[in-house]
Amino acid sequence: MVTDSITDGKRIAQLLASEITGLQTGGLGAVSVSEADPDAMPSDTGTLAYRVLDEETELAAVYLYPAYVELQFAVPRPPEQTADRGNLVEADNETVQVTTGADVKGAVDLIRETVEQRNSA
Repeated sequence: MVTDSITDGKRIAQLLASEITGLQTGGLGAVSVSEADPDAMPSDTGTLAYRVLDEETELAAVYLYPAYVELQFAVPRPPEQTADRGNLVEADNETVQVTTGADVKGAVDLIRETVEQRNSA
């Protein structure tokens, strides 16, 4: 049984980037990580780590904090999208915090659903 969880902002951002680039199916085929800064360090005010793109359109910017990652969406998301997504924290309709490595899958689902909504409009 695993008792440790990943709660380091930089590591959570790395996991999220790996998931985004590794899952090129189910609405994520054209999604990529852009402007990644491998030297970015978490800060109390947030440090830009990378941007998430759908083809050429920015979906979100990913910011590093010491204990979490914040996704600041640049496009509209489906309402009430964070329900049943583990410990994701929705600050407002544009900002979602990912507080553990286990919640990365939920964040990827948010990105996928945002892409699918955008492409169906």
